[in-house]
Amino acid sequence: MPIRRETRWLYPIDWPLISKRIRFEVAGPHGAGRCWKCGRWFDAELHTWRDARGKETAWPDMVDACRMWKTRVILAARHRDHDPPNVKPKNLAAWYQRCHILNDREHHHRQFRLTIMQRRAMGDLFEGAYRR
Repeated sequence: MPIRRETRWLYPIDWPLISKRIRFEVAGPHGAGRCWKCGRWFDAELHTWRDARGKETAWPDMVDACRMWKTRVILAARHRDHDPPNVKPKNLAAWYQRCHILNDREHHHRQFRLTIMQRRAMGDLFEGAYRR
């Protein structure tokens, strides 16, 4: 997940190095460089996705593939307790963004609501009544 500008100061100065170590050097339940939740990983040599056991995963058929959104899959370091200053190894995990979003859905909804409320308050304060 991208770090929001207003919360960047909560992260330690060496966060990029810590994140890289968690994602690619520390072996999670499925190995290093793989999602710790679903275990999937991309085999760059054969240009295919593999499951937690290393077997090729089935590709969708053409009808399903046409309906899909094309996105970049990013392995991100996440905080289990949602506390950015807590960078203890037991608090960090490497998950794909999709797994992270689905797992922390309620937390992200609360954060989204707070962001919208902040924007409305700033608009009321400086620009008058908030208009949609």
